[in-house]
Amino acid sequence: MTPSLRLALCTVSVLALAQGAAAQDLREMAQDMFAPLPSTLPALNDNVITDEKVDLGKALFFDPRMSASGVFSCNSCHNLATGGDDNMETSIGHAWQKGPRNSPTVLNAVFNEAQFWDGRAADLAEQAKGPVQAGVEMANTPDNVVATLNSMPQYVEWFEESFPDEESPVSFDNFAKAIEAYEATLITPAPFDAWLNGDDGAMTEEQVAGLELFMEKGCAACHNGVNLGGNGYYPFGLIEKPGADVLPPDDRGRYAVTETADDSYVFRASPLRNIDETAPYFHSGKVWDLKVAVQIMGTSQLGTEVDDAQADRIVAFLGALTGKMPEVVYPVLPPETLSTPRPTGEVK
Repeated sequence: MTPSLRLALCTVSVLALAQGAAAQDLREMAQDMFAPLPSTLPALNDNVITDEKVDLGKALFFDPRMSASGVFSCNSCHNLATGGDDNMETSIGHAWQKGPRNSPTVLNAVFNEAQFWDGRAADLAEQAKGPVQAGVEMANTPDNVVATLNSMPQYVEWFEESFPDEESPVSFDNFAKAIEAYEATLITPAPFDAWLNGDDGAMTEEQVAGLELFMEKGCAACHNGVNLGGNGYYPFGLIEKPGADVLPPDDRGRYAVTETADDSYVFRASPLRNIDETAPYFHSGKVWDLKVAVQIMGTSQLGTEVDDAQADRIVAFLGALTGKMPEVVYPVLPPETLSTPRPTGEVK
């Protein structure tokens, strides 16, 4: 081996070691700010997950008869075929009314510290009760939901199997718990999880560079933890308020929950898993381009410009958060009987 070749090989080896050390340093910093998805289902508050309960919750999630009109199901706004949301600016509900906010994804939602953009539901069970009763969504009542379920013997049997220790298992609370159990299984492990766990090849060089920039710019101050968000509340427009086309002035966010002036225009930080499949963005659903959304976040939340090249790298990293969907087989639902409440309400 010639001296020049030996020097070249040594130089390559030193560079490789330096790059490897830098990658390990980045991983260690990332592990301090984020967490990979767990390999087992999370524990729920006062709700043990069983196969029977998951199967029941799946049926309820897809059943449009849980709405007053018989038209809308949970899957209508949280479509599992389109990233766990409906890919609309704001959702369409009862009598084709247009809802006030963009529908968040149900995928990995079990890891959010609270549900809805304003955090008004503590968990998925509480969240499941909201849309069913909202006049602009499913426009139903707890009593009518229970009457509908009790009218179908197959549902009654499934509730008895799912809640075997209860005298009256068919209840609105158990309806919500079953849906929560099913939604807790909607977890999508992504390349970023593999990279956090030590697989250097799980992300591309551009995605790793995007992660580094994501952390350097300060994005991870709000978008951290296992869901890269969903675990804190922040003013939209912390540094500079976006225009009314992005931040509608009539939606004051968490203020409606707390009635505290400091919570005006405060929203839960959006979880970023599968974000490249859930356009449009923000609670208003006004932005359809993920790159543009990243740049708006730079100016409004961080007070810094994110140029096109930087935004492209961050978007590349966000693509590493898109995970593998669990297999979803459409359920066969119990048939109605003569005692099943008929659809009501205007559905024109």
